[in-house]
Amino acid sequence: MVKPDLSVSLGPLRVKNPVMSASGTFGYGLEYAPFYDISRLGAVVVKGLSLSPTAGNPPGRIVETSSGMLNAIGLQNIGVERFVADVVPRLEDAGAAYVANIYGKTPEEYEAVARRLSEVPSLAAIEVNASCPNVKEGGMAFGSTPEGIARLTARVRQATGKPLWVKLSPNVADIGMIAAAAADAGADAVSLINTIVGMAVDHRTRRPKLSNVTGGLSGPAIKPVALRMVHEVCRRVSIPVIGIGGIQTAADALEFLLVGASAVQVGTANFRNPRACVEILEGIEAFLREERIAGISDYRGTLSR
Repeated sequence: MVKPDLSVSLGPLRVKNPVMSASGTFGYGLEYAPFYDISRLGAVVVKGLSLSPTAGNPPGRIVETSSGMLNAIGLQNIGVERFVADVVPRLEDAGAAYVANIYGKTPEEYEAVARRLSEVPSLAAIEVNASCPNVKEGGMAFGSTPEGIARLTARVRQATGKPLWVKLSPNVADIGMIAAAAADAGADAVSLINTIVGMAVDHRTRRPKLSNVTGGLSGPAIKPVALRMVHEVCRRVSIPVIGIGGIQTAADALEFLLVGASAVQVGTANFRNPRACVEILEGIEAFLREERIAGISDYRGTLSR
């Protein structure tokens, strides 16, 4: 059989295959280069970038849970200028397609980061983290309402001509409505889900295990929630959907593609197995060969009801 066509379109961006790393779980991509050729992935999505370097939260910042992990890293990063100067040339040398995840405390900061990254020719796309505290609106998450997500998306859309993805929070009442608002405001794709708010406590010390008290739950525990939300959003919007949440194996990734996702991002699995992304990619290709399916487009969204 001819090699299956793994390429997919994510709005104006065409990637070689549907497997990407998830922001915040893959560093800047270079950390995983010793384990395999990162250019094999559809794209490397780097950890969230802010206008200025950010130290993040104090320890403890990570807690292992049943079938998952809680993190309260606090979006620690080196800042956009150092990323452009030090990391971009090395990603280019590695031949990797890469996507910058961005965040800010205000819409103006999002805009500034997006404008700076738009000056980088090799950058494939910008992914907006729409789950950060909005200081100007009383600490509410940008992505918690259709109005909030629409305003943020529109501001960043005006700041960049790069393909624009919006990463959605699951901590909302109607994920479909939020996704539709992002699409209407100019998003080329949406990625979901981000982590689910959770907490862990120590019954002996009677204290929270995270310094931030609450954190983001990720890993296999959230996969059923993520799959349901991706399925819902795929039926609600016409733009591509990138599925995230608890993907550990090729079978997990194929489930997200089956319900309509155009691509997937692999996150927490990278901590357990640094080769997770490439093994999932190989598994998807092997499945398509075994089933004699010509390409991803012939399989995606074919869930029977």
